[in-house]
Amino acid sequence: MVIADEIRRGMEDSSWIRRMFELGIELRQERGAENVFDLSLGNPITEPPPEFFDELRRFTSADHPGAHRYMPNPGYVETRQAVADALSDETGLSYGANEIVMTVGAAAGLNVIIHSLCNRGDEVVILAPYFGEYFFYATNHGATPVVVGCDDEFIPDLAELESSLSPRTRLVIVNSPNNPSGAMYPASFIDDLGRLLEAKSAEFGTDIFLVSDEPYRKILFDEHVYPFPQLAYQRTLTVTSHAKDLALPGERIGYIAVHPEYAAGDGGVELLDAMIFCNRVLGFVNAPAIMQHVVRHLQSVTIDTSDYRSKRDYLYDVLTSAGYEVRKPEGAFYMFPRSPVPDELELVAALQRHGVLVVPGRGFGMPGYFRISYCVEQRELEGAAPGFAAAISELTGR
Repeated sequence: MVIADEIRRGMEDSSWIRRMFELGIELRQERGAENVFDLSLGNPITEPPPEFFDELRRFTSADHPGAHRYMPNPGYVETRQAVADALSDETGLSYGANEIVMTVGAAAGLNVIIHSLCNRGDEVVILAPYFGEYFFYATNHGATPVVVGCDDEFIPDLAELESSLSPRTRLVIVNSPNNPSGAMYPASFIDDLGRLLEAKSAEFGTDIFLVSDEPYRKILFDEHVYPFPQLAYQRTLTVTSHAKDLALPGERIGYIAVHPEYAAGDGGVELLDAMIFCNRVLGFVNAPAIMQHVVRHLQSVTIDTSDYRSKRDYLYDVLTSAGYEVRKPEGAFYMFPRSPVPDELELVAALQRHGVLVVPGRGFGMPGYFRISYCVEQRELEGAAPGFAAAISELTGR
Protein backbone atom coordinates (compact mmCIF):
# COMPACT_ATOMS: atom_id res chain seq x y z
CA MET A 1 0.00 0.00 0.00
CA VAL A 2 1.47 3.32 -1.07
CA ILE A 3 -0.70 5.88 0.73
CA ALA A 4 -1.38 6.24 4.45
CA ASP A 5 -4.23 4.15 5.88
CA GLU A 6 -6.00 7.19 7.33
CA ILE A 7 -5.88 9.00 3.98
CA ARG A 8 -7.26 5.94 2.21
CA ARG A 9 -10.17 5.80 4.66
CA GLY A 10 -10.77 9.51 4.17
CA MET A 11 -10.81 9.16 0.40
CA GLU A 12 -13.31 6.32 0.63
CA ASP A 13 -15.57 8.40 2.87
CA SER A 14 -14.92 11.66 1.05
CA SER A 15 -17.41 14.34 0.32
CA TRP A 16 -20.79 13.50 -1.19
CA ILE A 17 -20.70 17.03 -2.60
CA ARG A 18 -17.72 16.23 -4.79
CA ARG A 19 -19.22 12.92 -5.86
CA MET A 20 -22.33 14.69 -7.11
CA PHE A 21 -20.24 17.36 -8.82
CA GLU A 22 -18.31 14.66 -10.71
CA LEU A 23 -21.56 12.87 -11.57
CA GLY A 24 -22.85 16.13 -13.02
CA ILE A 25 -19.91 16.24 -15.44
CA GLU A 26 -20.73 12.71 -16.60
CA LEU A 27 -24.45 13.44 -17.02
CA ARG A 28 -23.80 16.60 -19.02
CA GLN A 29 -21.63 14.60 -21.38
CA GLU A 30 -24.33 11.94 -21.74
CA ARG A 31 -27.46 14.11 -21.94
CA GLY A 32 -26.24 17.55 -22.92
CA ALA A 33 -25.62 20.43 -20.53
CA GLU A 34 -29.06 21.93 -21.21
CA ASN A 35 -30.72 18.84 -19.71
CA VAL A 36 -28.79 18.68 -16.43
CA PHE A 37 -29.45 21.00 -13.47
CA ASP A 38 -26.64 20.77 -10.94
CA LEU A 39 -27.69 22.11 -7.55
CA SER A 40 -25.04 20.20 -5.63
CA LEU A 41 -22.07 22.51 -5.18
CA GLY A 42 -21.95 25.72 -3.13
CA ASN A 43 -19.84 27.51 -5.73
CA PRO A 44 -21.46 30.95 -6.09
CA ILE A 45 -21.95 32.29 -9.60
CA THR A 46 -22.41 35.79 -8.15
CA GLU A 47 -19.59 38.10 -9.18
CA PRO A 48 -17.66 40.14 -6.60
CA PRO A 49 -19.05 43.61 -5.86
CA PRO A 50 -17.81 46.60 -7.93
CA GLU A 51 -15.74 47.84 -4.99
CA PHE A 52 -13.56 44.73 -5.25
CA PHE A 53 -12.60 45.46 -8.84
CA ASP A 54 -12.03 49.14 -8.02
CA GLU A 55 -9.61 48.18 -5.24
CA LEU A 56 -7.90 45.54 -7.37
CA ARG A 57 -7.37 48.01 -10.22
CA ARG A 58 -6.16 50.68 -7.80
CA PHE A 59 -3.61 48.33 -6.27
CA THR A 60 -2.29 46.87 -9.52
CA SER A 61 -2.06 50.24 -11.28
CA ALA A 62 0.59 51.57 -8.87
CA ASP A 63 4.03 50.43 -7.79
CA HIS A 64 4.17 48.87 -4.33
CA PRO A 65 7.78 47.98 -3.56
CA GLY A 66 7.97 44.87 -1.40
CA ALA A 67 4.29 44.01 -1.86
CA HIS A 68 5.06 40.47 -3.01
CA ARG A 69 7.71 39.56 -0.46
CA TYR A 70 7.31 37.50 2.67
CA MET A 71 5.38 39.16 5.44
CA PRO A 72 4.73 38.44 9.12
CA ASN A 73 2.98 35.04 9.33
CA PRO A 74 -0.25 36.49 10.83
CA GLY A 75 -0.51 38.92 7.89
CA TYR A 76 -0.04 42.62 7.24
CA VAL A 77 -0.67 44.66 10.34
CA GLU A 78 -2.71 47.19 8.33
CA THR A 79 -5.03 44.45 7.09
CA ARG A 80 -5.37 42.92 10.54
CA GLN A 81 -6.19 46.35 11.96
CA ALA A 82 -8.88 46.89 9.29
CA VAL A 83 -10.45 43.53 10.20
CA ALA A 84 -10.22 44.37 13.90
CA ASP A 85 -11.86 47.77 13.37
CA ALA A 86 -14.75 46.22 11.45
CA LEU A 87 -15.28 43.54 14.11
CA SER A 88 -15.17 46.17 16.84
CA ASP A 89 -17.86 48.18 15.04
CA GLU A 90 -20.04 45.09 14.59
CA THR A 91 -19.70 43.60 18.06
CA GLY A 92 -18.90 46.50 20.36
CA LEU A 93 -15.81 44.63 21.59
CA SER A 94 -12.37 46.22 21.34
CA TYR A 95 -10.53 44.09 18.82
CA GLY A 96 -6.98 45.02 17.84
CA ALA A 97 -4.62 43.89 15.11
CA ASN A 98 -2.86 41.49 17.49
CA GLU A 99 -6.08 39.47 17.94
CA ILE A 100 -6.30 38.73 14.18
CA VAL A 101 -4.51 36.07 12.11
CA MET A 102 -5.05 36.26 8.35
CA THR A 103 -5.52 32.80 6.82
CA VAL A 104 -5.83 30.96 3.51
CA GLY A 105 -9.61 30.93 3.76
CA ALA A 106 -11.76 29.53 6.56
CA ALA A 107 -10.60 25.95 5.89
CA ALA A 108 -7.02 26.89 6.73
CA GLY A 109 -8.24 28.83 9.75
CA LEU A 110 -10.09 25.81 11.14
CA ASN A 111 -7.08 23.55 10.62
CA VAL A 112 -4.82 26.09 12.33
CA ILE A 113 -7.17 26.29 15.33
CA ILE A 114 -7.50 22.52 15.72
CA HIS A 115 -3.77 21.94 15.32
CA SER A 116 -3.03 24.67 17.87
CA LEU A 117 -5.40 23.39 20.55
CA CYS A 118 -5.90 19.63 20.23
CA ASN A 119 -3.76 16.86 21.59
CA ARG A 120 -4.26 13.40 20.11
CA GLY A 121 -7.54 12.01 21.41
CA ASP A 122 -9.03 15.37 22.34
CA GLU A 123 -12.62 15.80 21.21
CA VAL A 124 -14.09 18.25 18.70
CA VAL A 125 -17.86 18.58 18.98
CA ILE A 126 -19.64 18.98 15.64
CA LEU A 127 -23.29 20.02 15.43
CA ALA A 128 -25.50 18.26 12.86
CA PRO A 129 -26.29 19.02 10.18
CA TYR A 130 -22.64 19.84 9.57
CA PHE A 131 -20.16 20.66 6.83
CA GLY A 132 -18.60 17.26 6.16
CA GLU A 133 -15.02 18.48 5.99
CA TYR A 134 -15.09 19.18 9.74
CA PHE A 135 -14.50 15.46 10.28
CA PHE A 136 -11.34 15.48 8.22
CA TYR A 137 -10.10 18.71 9.77
CA ALA A 138 -10.40 17.10 13.22
CA THR A 139 -8.80 13.78 12.31
CA ASN A 140 -6.04 15.59 10.38
CA HIS A 141 -4.67 16.56 13.77
CA GLY A 142 -5.44 13.45 15.79
CA ALA A 143 -8.64 14.77 17.36
CA THR A 144 -11.86 12.77 17.71
CA PRO A 145 -15.09 14.18 16.20
CA VAL A 146 -18.20 13.94 18.41
CA VAL A 147 -21.54 14.58 16.68
CA VAL A 148 -24.54 16.22 18.38
CA GLY A 149 -28.02 16.16 16.83
CA CYS A 150 -30.66 18.83 16.38
CA ASP A 151 -34.41 19.43 16.42
CA ASP A 152 -36.75 19.71 13.43
CA GLU A 153 -35.76 23.37 13.03
CA PHE A 154 -32.07 22.38 12.79
CA ILE A 155 -31.27 24.00 16.13
CA PRO A 156 -28.77 21.85 18.09
CA ASP A 157 -30.10 19.77 20.96
CA LEU A 158 -28.62 21.49 24.01
CA ALA A 159 -29.36 18.54 26.34
CA GLU A 160 -27.58 16.14 24.00
CA LEU A 161 -24.72 18.60 23.70
CA GLU A 162 -24.39 18.79 27.47
CA SER A 163 -24.24 15.00 27.78
CA SER A 164 -21.64 14.86 25.00
CA LEU A 165 -19.19 17.25 26.66
CA SER A 166 -16.35 15.63 28.58
CA PRO A 167 -12.98 16.49 30.09
CA ARG A 168 -11.53 15.67 26.64
CA THR A 169 -13.72 18.24 24.87
CA ARG A 170 -11.50 20.93 23.41
CA LEU A 171 -13.64 22.62 20.77
CA VAL A 172 -17.29 23.04 19.85
CA ILE A 173 -17.78 24.18 16.22
CA VAL A 174 -20.87 26.21 15.34
CA ASN A 175 -21.74 27.17 11.77
CA SER A 176 -24.50 29.75 11.50
CA PRO A 177 -26.07 30.54 9.08
CA ASN A 178 -25.66 26.87 8.53
CA ASN A 179 -24.40 24.83 5.63
CA PRO A 180 -26.45 22.77 4.68
CA SER A 181 -29.71 24.01 6.24
CA GLY A 182 -29.51 27.80 5.91
CA ALA A 183 -30.75 28.02 9.52
CA MET A 184 -29.39 30.76 11.73
CA TYR A 185 -29.07 29.83 15.39
CA PRO A 186 -31.17 32.26 17.47
CA ALA A 187 -29.64 34.51 20.10
CA SER A 188 -31.38 32.50 22.83
CA PHE A 189 -29.54 29.34 21.77
CA ILE A 190 -26.20 31.17 21.56
CA ASP A 191 -26.72 32.58 25.06
CA ASP A 192 -27.62 29.13 26.45
CA LEU A 193 -24.62 27.62 24.70
CA GLY A 194 -22.29 30.21 26.23
CA ARG A 195 -23.62 29.50 29.72
CA LEU A 196 -23.30 25.75 29.20
CA LEU A 197 -19.69 25.96 28.01
CA GLU A 198 -18.80 28.28 30.88
CA ALA A 199 -20.28 25.85 33.40
CA LYS A 200 -18.65 22.78 31.85
CA SER A 201 -15.25 24.45 31.59
CA ALA A 202 -15.47 25.21 35.31
CA GLU A 203 -16.69 21.69 36.14
CA PHE A 204 -13.92 19.97 34.19
CA GLY A 205 -11.22 22.49 35.02
CA THR A 206 -10.49 22.91 31.29
CA ASP A 207 -10.82 25.57 28.60
CA ILE A 208 -13.51 24.59 26.09
CA PHE A 209 -13.33 26.84 23.04
CA LEU A 210 -16.28 27.81 20.88
CA VAL A 211 -15.22 28.01 17.24
CA SER A 212 -17.66 30.08 15.21
CA ASP A 213 -17.34 29.28 11.49
CA GLU A 214 -18.92 32.30 9.80
CA PRO A 215 -18.51 32.42 6.00
CA TYR A 216 -22.27 33.12 5.61
CA ARG A 217 -22.57 35.65 8.46
CA LYS A 218 -23.36 38.54 6.12
CA ILE A 219 -25.75 36.61 3.86
CA LEU A 220 -28.96 37.09 5.84
CA PHE A 221 -32.56 37.59 4.74
CA ASP A 222 -35.74 39.18 6.08
CA GLU A 223 -33.92 41.71 8.30
CA HIS A 224 -32.46 39.02 10.55
CA VAL A 225 -29.66 40.23 12.82
CA TYR A 226 -26.66 38.02 13.47
CA PRO A 227 -26.13 37.04 17.15
CA PHE A 228 -22.38 37.19 17.72
CA PRO A 229 -21.20 34.20 19.81
CA GLN A 230 -18.31 36.20 21.30
CA LEU A 231 -20.87 38.33 23.12
CA ALA A 232 -22.08 35.21 24.93
CA TYR A 233 -18.79 33.42 25.59
CA GLN A 234 -15.28 34.76 26.08
CA ARG A 235 -13.43 31.69 24.76
CA THR A 236 -14.85 32.27 21.28
CA LEU A 237 -12.62 32.00 18.21
CA THR A 238 -14.15 33.48 15.07
CA VAL A 239 -13.06 32.02 11.75
CA THR A 240 -14.36 33.18 8.41
CA SER A 241 -13.50 33.83 4.79
CA HIS A 242 -14.49 36.24 2.06
CA ALA A 243 -15.51 33.36 -0.21
CA LYS A 244 -19.21 34.09 0.16
CA ASP A 245 -19.68 37.68 1.39
CA LEU A 246 -17.38 39.06 -1.35
CA ALA A 247 -17.85 36.10 -3.75
CA LEU A 248 -14.12 35.28 -3.73
CA PRO A 249 -13.97 31.50 -3.11
CA GLY A 250 -11.00 31.00 -5.42
CA GLU A 251 -8.89 33.68 -3.78
CA ARG A 252 -8.63 31.82 -0.44
CA ILE A 253 -8.63 34.78 1.92
CA GLY A 254 -9.98 34.73 5.47
CA TYR A 255 -9.02 35.23 9.09
CA ILE A 256 -9.17 34.01 12.69
CA ALA A 257 -10.18 36.45 15.43
CA VAL A 258 -9.56 35.72 19.12
CA HIS A 259 -11.93 37.33 21.64
CA PRO A 260 -10.02 40.43 22.79
CA GLU A 261 -10.67 39.85 26.48
CA TYR A 262 -9.36 36.29 26.26
CA ALA A 263 -6.43 37.41 24.11
CA ALA A 264 -5.34 39.86 26.81
CA GLY A 265 -4.53 37.03 29.26
CA ASP A 266 -1.50 34.75 29.32
CA GLY A 267 -3.48 31.94 27.72
CA GLY A 268 -4.56 34.21 24.90
CA VAL A 269 -1.04 35.37 24.15
CA GLU A 270 0.16 31.76 24.03
CA LEU A 271 -2.78 30.73 21.81
CA LEU A 272 -2.09 33.50 19.31
CA ASP A 273 1.58 32.55 19.19
CA ALA A 274 0.56 28.92 18.60
CA MET A 275 -1.79 29.83 15.74
CA ILE A 276 0.86 31.98 14.07
CA PHE A 277 3.29 29.08 14.40
CA CYS A 278 0.76 26.57 13.03
CA ASN A 279 -0.14 28.86 10.14
CA ARG A 280 3.49 28.46 9.09
CA VAL A 281 4.21 24.80 9.82
CA LEU A 282 0.97 23.53 8.26
CA GLY A 283 2.24 25.01 5.02
CA PHE A 284 -0.10 27.96 4.65
CA VAL A 285 2.75 30.34 5.77
CA ASN A 286 0.58 33.42 5.25
CA ALA A 287 -2.57 34.51 3.47
CA PRO A 288 -2.19 35.72 -0.16
CA ALA A 289 -0.50 39.12 -0.29
CA ILE A 290 -2.54 40.87 -2.98
CA MET A 291 -5.84 39.76 -1.49
CA GLN A 292 -4.78 41.07 1.91
CA HIS A 293 -4.09 44.47 0.35
CA VAL A 294 -7.44 44.45 -1.46
CA VAL A 295 -9.81 43.19 1.26
CA ARG A 296 -8.27 45.62 3.74
CA HIS A 297 -10.53 48.26 2.19
CA LEU A 298 -13.61 46.04 1.81
CA GLN A 299 -14.46 45.04 5.37
CA SER A 300 -17.75 46.96 5.25
CA VAL A 301 -18.67 45.71 1.76
CA THR A 302 -20.92 42.72 1.00
CA ILE A 303 -22.46 41.36 -2.18
CA ASP A 304 -26.08 42.26 -2.91
CA THR A 305 -28.02 39.47 -1.18
CA SER A 306 -31.35 40.28 -2.83
CA ASP A 307 -30.68 37.82 -5.65
CA TYR A 308 -30.16 34.99 -3.17
CA ARG A 309 -33.31 35.99 -1.31
CA SER A 310 -35.31 35.94 -4.55
CA LYS A 311 -33.97 32.49 -5.46
CA ARG A 312 -34.67 31.20 -1.96
CA ASP A 313 -38.29 32.33 -2.24
CA TYR A 314 -38.70 30.85 -5.72
CA LEU A 315 -37.24 27.49 -4.71
CA TYR A 316 -39.23 27.37 -1.48
CA ASP A 317 -42.47 27.87 -3.46
CA VAL A 318 -41.45 25.19 -5.99
CA LEU A 319 -40.72 22.64 -3.28
CA THR A 320 -43.70 23.27 -1.03
CA SER A 321 -46.06 23.32 -4.01
CA ALA A 322 -44.71 19.92 -5.05
CA GLY A 323 -45.29 18.52 -1.55
CA TYR A 324 -41.83 18.65 0.05
CA GLU A 325 -41.39 19.49 3.73
CA VAL A 326 -38.76 22.21 4.03
CA ARG A 327 -37.72 24.90 6.51
CA LYS A 328 -37.30 28.35 4.99
CA PRO A 329 -33.69 29.47 5.52
CA GLU A 330 -32.70 32.70 7.28
CA GLY A 331 -29.39 32.94 5.46
CA ALA A 332 -26.66 31.38 3.28
CA PHE A 333 -27.74 29.86 -0.06
CA TYR A 334 -28.77 26.32 0.79
CA MET A 335 -32.04 24.53 1.44
CA PHE A 336 -32.31 21.22 3.30
CA PRO A 337 -35.69 19.55 2.63
CA ARG A 338 -36.84 16.33 4.20
CA SER A 339 -36.91 13.43 1.76
CA PRO A 340 -40.48 12.19 1.04
CA VAL A 341 -39.19 8.61 1.45
CA PRO A 342 -37.07 7.37 4.39
CA ASP A 343 -33.95 6.65 2.34
CA GLU A 344 -32.99 9.92 0.70
CA LEU A 345 -30.72 8.06 -1.73
CA GLU A 346 -33.90 6.84 -3.46
CA LEU A 347 -34.99 10.44 -3.92
CA VAL A 348 -31.53 11.53 -5.06
CA ALA A 349 -31.57 8.74 -7.68
CA ALA A 350 -35.07 9.72 -8.82
CA LEU A 351 -34.00 13.34 -9.20
CA GLN A 352 -30.97 12.24 -11.22
CA ARG A 353 -33.29 10.42 -13.62
CA HIS A 354 -34.94 13.80 -14.20
CA GLY A 355 -31.61 15.59 -14.60
CA VAL A 356 -31.47 17.23 -11.16
CA LEU A 357 -28.43 16.85 -8.90
CA VAL A 358 -28.64 17.38 -5.14
CA VAL A 359 -26.57 16.06 -2.21
CA PRO A 360 -27.79 13.32 0.16
CA GLY A 361 -28.32 14.44 3.74
CA ARG A 362 -26.13 11.63 5.09
CA GLY A 363 -23.17 13.64 3.81
CA PHE A 364 -24.08 16.23 6.47
CA GLY A 365 -24.87 13.80 9.25
CA MET A 366 -28.64 13.71 8.63
CA PRO A 367 -29.95 10.84 6.51
CA GLY A 368 -33.50 11.42 5.33
CA TYR A 369 -32.77 14.95 4.09
CA PHE A 370 -31.07 16.37 1.03
CA ARG A 371 -29.24 19.60 0.28
CA ILE A 372 -29.98 21.99 -2.55
CA SER A 373 -27.59 24.81 -3.40
CA TYR A 374 -29.31 27.77 -5.03
CA CYS A 375 -26.24 29.93 -5.72
CA VAL A 376 -26.80 29.14 -9.40
CA GLU A 377 -28.36 30.85 -12.40
CA GLN A 378 -32.12 31.29 -12.19
CA ARG A 379 -32.54 29.16 -15.32
CA GLU A 380 -30.99 26.22 -13.42
CA LEU A 381 -33.66 26.47 -10.73
CA GLU A 382 -36.42 26.86 -13.30
CA GLY A 383 -35.08 23.88 -15.25
CA ALA A 384 -34.97 21.78 -12.09
CA ALA A 385 -38.53 22.62 -10.97
CA PRO A 386 -40.30 19.98 -13.12
CA GLY A 387 -37.81 17.36 -11.92
CA PHE A 388 -38.60 18.04 -8.27
CA ALA A 389 -42.31 17.58 -8.96
CA ALA A 390 -41.78 14.48 -11.08
CA ALA A 391 -39.49 12.78 -8.55
CA ILE A 392 -41.83 13.14 -5.58
CA SER A 393 -44.76 11.99 -7.72
CA GLU A 394 -42.78 8.96 -8.89
CA LEU A 395 -41.89 7.93 -5.35
CA THR A 396 -45.11 8.74 -3.49
CA GLY A 397 -47.86 8.95 -6.09
CA ARG A 398 -48.62 12.53 -5.03
